[in-house]
Amino acid sequence: MSHIVIDARESGTSTGRYVDKMIEFLHMLQPTHHFTIITKPSRVDYIRKVAPSFDVVETNVKEFTLAEQFQFKKEIEALKPDLVHFPMVQQPILYRGRVVTTMQDLTTIRFRNPVKNPVVFLAKQQIYKLINIRAAHKSWSLITPTDFVRHDVASYCHVPLEKITVTLEAADVMPAGSAPYAPVEGKPFIMYIGRPTPHKNLDRLIRAHQQLRQKYPDLLLVLAGKKDANYQLHEKTVQKNGYEGVIFTDFIPDDQFRWLLEHCEAYCFPSLSEGFGLPGLEAMLHGAPVVSSSATCLPEVYGDAAHYFNPYDISDMTHAIDDVLSSPELRKELIEKGYEQAKKYSWKRMAEQTLSVYEQTLGK
Repeated sequence: MSHIVIDARESGTSTGRYVDKMIEFLHMLQPTHHFTIITKPSRVDYIRKVAPSFDVVETNVKEFTLAEQFQFKKEIEALKPDLVHFPMVQQPILYRGRVVTTMQDLTTIRFRNPVKNPVVFLAKQQIYKLINIRAAHKSWSLITPTDFVRHDVASYCHVPLEKITVTLEAADVMPAGSAPYAPVEGKPFIMYIGRPTPHKNLDRLIRAHQQLRQKYPDLLLVLAGKKDANYQLHEKTVQKNGYEGVIFTDFIPDDQFRWLLEHCEAYCFPSLSEGFGLPGLEAMLHGAPVVSSSATCLPEVYGDAAHYFNPYDISDMTHAIDDVLSSPELRKELIEKGYEQAKKYSWKRMAEQTLSVYEQTLGK
């Protein structure tokens, strides 16, 4: 029986959903290996609830710190694992045991964040590039969420494709029962939910919406997500230009997110770069027609269940959204195809594929 350690310090965050689902469904498989989960103190009870037969160890070491490189390395070594899985690229780069690393995408390497100090951010970005390359080379096996990212990582980090396995992620049905979101109740609206960082391309979506209002003067655009510094920049742009009909929700719970998906005219995903594109699958699962960017992995994940546009072309984005708004037939087709597309993905299958990667790596 091998001892497998999983770094779950990201548990409970938006990016940590992957590791939470992986642990939950690995536990359901009742593997014969001995598993130890390392997580922050606030997530210990959660991990014990979803994976009661796995050991749980606390750590206070944060990601991307010097303590990660030295203290966390010692904490891992003290567990004497046969294999360590880092579900994100951040890890002690000097750790020399058997390692599996999940590389979600290379987006952070390619885009800057305007709310960060540019000098500090550029320096951190250069370090992050080196960590990605080092992690890719020292890991015995790599996991990516899509074939697009698999090829991207192989090319950028100069590692063989045979070293990388794709384990597809999945969407979940959200809780029902929320009251309507009052600002848009009974009104037509399109929507986006998620982070507002530059690669999400919200500036072009906002301008496309303003063009659409020339034909649909009552159409609202709902931008859902916690108001951080980047969302505040978008709000300032909207106010400065006198744009109308743009609603910033701030944080909303999952049940209200579900209500929005069930009542929107279209879910719009203008992103320039994704590793998987989970929000679009969530929209499909809840009956929203998806109008999506054609960039990176999105056509691979959404197949023919989305209506695509060039994310760099505001006119093309406007026309694609208008296609759905103006055609009940296309809208109906996208809803039906979207629901079937979302059902193709399974966290259970992802866990089975991950366990297979562990066993192959242990056998090397």
